[in-house]
Amino acid sequence: MNRGLLNGGSYMSLGQVYRGTTVPKGPNKKVKKILQLGGTARKKLEPLFNKSLSDMSEVLTEEQTLNEGKKDPEKMPTMNAEETALLSLLPIDSMDDIELKNIQLQFPSARRFSGDSNCTEVRVRTDRGDIVVAVQGDRSKPAIFTYHDLGLNYVCFQPFFNFVDMRALLENFCVYHVNAPGQEEGAPSLPEDYIYPTMDELANQLNYVLGHFGIKSFIGFGVGAGANILARFALNNSQKVDALALINCTSSQAGWIEWAYQKMNSRSLRSRGMTQGVLDYLMWHHFGRYPEERNHDLAQMYRMYFTRNVNPTNLSMFIDSYVRRSDLGISRDTGTIKPPVLNITGALSPHVDDTVTFNGRLQPTNSTWMKISDSGMVLEEQPGKISEAFRLFLQGEGYAVLALQKIISRRNSTVSKSSSTN
Repeated sequence: MNRGLLNGGSYMSLGQVYRGTTVPKGPNKKVKKILQLGGTARKKLEPLFNKSLSDMSEVLTEEQTLNEGKKDPEKMPTMNAEETALLSLLPIDSMDDIELKNIQLQFPSARRFSGDSNCTEVRVRTDRGDIVVAVQGDRSKPAIFTYHDLGLNYVCFQPFFNFVDMRALLENFCVYHVNAPGQEEGAPSLPEDYIYPTMDELANQLNYVLGHFGIKSFIGFGVGAGANILARFALNNSQKVDALALINCTSSQAGWIEWAYQKMNSRSLRSRGMTQGVLDYLMWHHFGRYPEERNHDLAQMYRMYFTRNVNPTNLSMFIDSYVRRSDLGISRDTGTIKPPVLNITGALSPHVDDTVTFNGRLQPTNSTWMKISDSGMVLEEQPGKISEAFRLFLQGEGYAVLALQKIISRRNSTVSKSSSTN
């Protein structure tokens, strides 16, 4: 007999049997078990397939066999003791025995901000009211001051500072997250007669933070409007600033187009709250164009944050102050920022030209301009590159040597383990 059935060959070798057995009403479990066997058990069962074609037809067509058995019980096929024992050892593996139980749909939870439990919020009294400063780390170590951009606060720094490399860096620093007045989480609306501080006055509030915590100097880390505030402070208090890492920093006053857009946004926030127009502008301000195409979850998280967590009235006041900013009045010839500056932007950010202008007004001997590819909001989209640039910048200023050594040794040990495993 042709053993094409056992060897995975075509059923066409069975000739007439193929035509009579291609549409059975039910699968033959014994045949399925035999076909799944291999090795010694398969050899022992090969005699079952060395029967005549008629016998094979009876094996393949269970319905025909049963019908004949009903007519004449003596025609029912029989197996010897060895065949019966072998078949009894076959595991039952039929789809008829499988049931799907306790199936539940699980949807991924939406990405969202979460405050760091290691941060302690402290209210600092200034000449223009209280501001909230979130302290993260050991206060006895060198200080890093952060300042946020429009529509944000210190919570939005948490994903970056919780990045694995930044956590190692923070072992040698204490971070003070400064919030502009009324921009912290859950802030009540500022009084209608409250006159919001100008950009220079916001910068001067940092002196009160230094005095409250007894800090002599700090390293500045600012984004957008916060970067402009830190640059203003460093321009007038260079002895209190050791270094600056500024992202999307603008050194000039607002142009007509920016002024018009920001004025409309401010009025909308006061009268109607967070409108779609204001929301779209904030997304463009932080991410540039088409952020959903780069990272849909990240874009949706920020849209949700701007809609639900921002106090519209307080944000309108902050926007008014930012759009009325004055030019920093710096140049390489007449005088510029003295502390070292790391000037960063994203290739997809709408503020690239502003950072280029700012870089042209800084001394090339103590400033570095970086453009991070494939990103608009670099802290969220490229945290690894920013953390590496920030670490190397601080190392050049004599900081973070221990943290860098720990990171390098950790990576080297990981690489050595992976290579030894391979």
